[in-house]
Amino acid sequence: MARLARMCPAGIPQHVIQRGNNRQVCFASEQDMQAYVAWLKKYSAEFEVDIHAWVLMSNHVHMLCTPHTTTSISRMMQSLGRCYVRYFNQTYRRTGTLWEGRFKSCLVDSESYLLHLYRYIELNPVRAGMVSDPADYGWSSYQCNALGKDSVLCTEHAVYLALGKTRDERLLQYRSLFSSHIEGIEGKLLDDIRNSVNCGHALGSERFIRDVEELMGRRVTLGQRGRPKKVN
Repeated sequence: MARLARMCPAGIPQHVIQRGNNRQVCFASEQDMQAYVAWLKKYSAEFEVDIHAWVLMSNHVHMLCTPHTTTSISRMMQSLGRCYVRYFNQTYRRTGTLWEGRFKSCLVDSESYLLHLYRYIELNPVRAGMVSDPADYGWSSYQCNALGKDSVLCTEHAVYLALGKTRDERLLQYRSLFSSHIEGIEGKLLDDIRNSVNCGHALGSERFIRDVEELMGRRVTLGQRGRPKKVN
């Protein structure tokens, strides 16, 4: 399916994926992940990108983030990618491409899809069979968003903050979203999430898509518009 040209309006969340070339390993050790996260902290702050959720897998990265400017995410990912490739090539005495071309991204409707994206991202290690509980995986934002682990990288989105009046209430409500994590995210919702980021489509309700199209002055989806069931 054809990809749409990249869009990055300020203030609208985006789902970002960066994959290793040909699905090759891009994190071979915890030291590699520490290096990547350190540069992610540096460049997300420098280029004004709020990071709400993330997961580092062996051959790809997912992020849910909100840019403050139209160039924030591109500048962050370019700087992050260059630094990490240089580090990785020097560490493993290799040359050549590490990433699978440019990162992929899509706009996300915060009202309809944001919490689904939090779950989709943080359940990656469970779907991959690496852990049975997302709390057992240390290279995702789950321990921050669900267990209250402090992190300068994690910025709470307004939708997350609306889960409760106090921090403890929010953590409890957030964990409840994962109470049936064995089933995870399946069916059309899973397909919509994957197709949207792979093809650069906006992920949201008909109203969200219409509003973004008016804002951008062009089409932002090739597929059927829709709205998932609410996360209870």
